[in-house]
Amino acid sequence: MTIDNRQLLIMWLKEREIQNQSQHTLQAYERDLNDFFQFCVDRNIQLYDVEKTDLREFIAYKVEQFQLSPSSLQRMLSSIRQFMKWAEQGNYLEFNPADDFQLKRQSRPLPGLVNIETIKQIMEQPDPKSEIQRQLWIRDKAILELLYSSGLRLAEVQSMSIRDIDFNRQLLRITGKGNKTRIVPFGSKAKDALMHWLQLYPAWHGDFVPEAQVFITQKGNPLGVRQIENRVKFQAQRAGVNVDLHPHLLRHCFASHMLSNSGDLRAVQEMLGHTNLTTTQIYTHVDFDRLAQVYDQAHPRAQHKEQS
Repeated sequence: MTIDNRQLLIMWLKEREIQNQSQHTLQAYERDLNDFFQFCVDRNIQLYDVEKTDLREFIAYKVEQFQLSPSSLQRMLSSIRQFMKWAEQGNYLEFNPADDFQLKRQSRPLPGLVNIETIKQIMEQPDPKSEIQRQLWIRDKAILELLYSSGLRLAEVQSMSIRDIDFNRQLLRITGKGNKTRIVPFGSKAKDALMHWLQLYPAWHGDFVPEAQVFITQKGNPLGVRQIENRVKFQAQRAGVNVDLHPHLLRHCFASHMLSNSGDLRAVQEMLGHTNLTTTQIYTHVDFDRLAQVYDQAHPRAQHKEQS
């Protein structure tokens, strides 16, 4: 019995879902492949007859008709490549024409960076005079300290529950992308801010429930991701800092500052929850002074002055 493209796509997406791919990713896969299938139908091309020339024509068509960015084209090609690899392995296709088909990669710009003095200015700003605003600052400071102390994603901070915090060992249990769990440390400043916030917590929530989210509104409801984003921006503005501060920027600062001081890319990769080391490298800025220092210390022929 012949299986049509749509049936194959449903089967593949089901497997990806079992592998804990996010709904957002699955929807992107489905959209990309349906676009490609329609392109093939319009040109009377069967999936098993697709060649590299067809892929080039499809990419050119997308650029001409929709002015897609290089990153969108790369994502679309990745969807096709992964699907066809699966179809080849399942003997639905004789070969995968997208296997070694590559687009010229564009250089990825480095994210911005906030220096340590600026972060200190935000974290150590005076308490507001209003009691309500003071309480909000206590909560917001705990959020800011965690984002910078542990390099957490916005969604990870938002979903974190009380039972995920181990104060004795200063560790957090984080559920990240693909429902993968990792353990990350947090610093003494973050610990102090968290404990200060949790002293206030019962006045807003009533009592401690292990599965309850750590960060809540004054009415006791879980704080949403947009609310957290807005509070991060607000506290930077209140500190008089001319920076468009957002949670991901603090995550990047964590990675850059950690790498600059430790040089341990693997450890930073583990704390960020990255599957691939190349992803972690995007978050790093090269400290050329440190690079020169390491070179002088490590390379056998790097000494500037010969030993007498």
